[in-house]
This record gives sequence, C-alpha cells and structure tokens, in this order.
Amino acid sequence: MPGDAVSTIVDPRFSPEAKERLRELFGLDLPLYRQFLIYVRRMLTFDLGISFLSQRPVWEELKSRIPNTVALLGSALLLSSALGTWLGVKAARRRGGLTEKLVLVSGSVSFSFPSFFVQLVLLLLFAYTFPVFPLRGSVSIPLPESAFARALDYLWHLLLPAGSLVILGFGSWAIYVRNLMVKTLGEDFILLARAKGLPEGRILWNHAFRSALPPVLTIFLLALPGIVSGAVITETVFSLHGVGKYLLDSIMGHDYPAAGA
Repeated sequence: MPGDAVSTIVDPRFSPEAKERLRELFGLDLPLYRQFLIYVRRMLTFDLGISFLSQRPVWEELKSRIPNTVALLGSALLLSSALGTWLGVKAARRRGGLTEKLVLVSGSVSFSFPSFFVQLVLLLLFAYTFPVFPLRGSVSIPLPESAFARALDYLWHLLLPAGSLVILGFGSWAIYVRNLMVKTLGEDFILLARAKGLPEGRILWNHAFRSALPPVLTIFLLALPGIVSGAVITETVFSLHGVGKYLLDSIMGHDYPAAGA
C-alpha cells in the first residue's frame, strides 16, 4: 500500500503540523526497529488497533473470521494430503501400470492451472449452471433454526471452496509420495521383507510407508504457509467470511491497522 496511515485518513487540507502530530500519535516518527518492536508487542497482546473502515477493534473483526479460514484450510489440507498420499502409494505399487499413469497425469494437471481459474470454473458449473452449491457466502441468509441444520448449511457452503483446494493440491502430494515410495521400495530392507514372504500390503504400509513418513510430515508442515496464502484468492472468489478476504478488503481500502494484523 502506498503512503502511510496518516496520508490515508487525513483531509488534504490539514496543515503539515497537524499531519506531523498524527504521525507522532501513530508512532510513525520512530525508527523502524522501534516500530517493529511495538508491532510485535501489540500482536502478542492482541492489541491490533482500530479498523479505519469499520471503526471497530481489528481483533473483534478477526475473531468471527478465523474459524471460517481454519475450517476451510484445515479440511482442504487434510483431504488433499490424505488423497495424494493414498494415490501416491498406489502408483508406486503399480509401476508402469494404468494407475501410475493416471496419477502422474492428473497430478501434473491439478497444479498446472491457476487457482482462480479452477475455482471460477467450479463456480460456473456447480453453482450457476447446475446450482448444486451456493454461489457465495459462508452461510445462508436467513440462518436455519436448528443447530444441526446450521451445521449442514455451513458444510454445504464449505464443500465447493474446500473441494477446489483439494483438486489444486492433491497432485503435488501424489507425485511427491509416489517418487518417495518408489525409492523406498527399492531399499534392501524391503527386499528382505519380501524374501521372508510377508504380504505385499503389509510391506507397503507397515514397512515402506512408515520409513517414508518423516519426509511426508515435513512436507505437510512446509505446505502450511502456501495454503494460507491461497486463502486470499479462495475466500475472495467464493465471497467467504474469512481472514483472507478481510486482508484483501483491508489492502484495497488502505485500512492499515487491519492489513498489518
């Protein structure tokens, strides 16, 4: 965002002295390292300031949005990693077969398209042309009366955006796990297990996959920042009441306290 908080909120007719007093009030006259320390302290104490747009505490704005973002990203990451892992193991087990070819092709295609393109296509197909899912929002208006109906309504709104992230994310998981399992299945301890006559399924999951699990967990943790950044696009496309859309709205509205949180 160009400029600073003062240039955004003051009237152009303000005198330079008045603008400078506001800069002192916001701490913008301090050295950068002191501004950073103040920022960290406020983040740790949830003192995120007042939104310029809504005139409400930023933390109060975020509290209602964080659960929606966590539900979206958490379900998408778990489902895409589980599906990708299962497909990757199956592809490694059937080297050169149809399963491996389908996994490699579908996996490569899944992360080749821009996320917004895939999500807009899904919206056009399943929310507009064939209205199976809602077109926008996190809940229906008005809300259903019973708690069970509200939970189903929330899941109904969540399914399409979360499904789009699963489609976009499972391919990289499948290819990575497949490559890892192919290497592991060629190790000596796997040959020894087969020589002992152990069932192939037991060798695959109890020996090979268990040995490959630490790198998979590492990639799972490394994937968290990437999928969090994807919340901005996903929540904007599907008009979800989440942190990602709030961030974009804050940037577009030059709402510095909200965007900085």
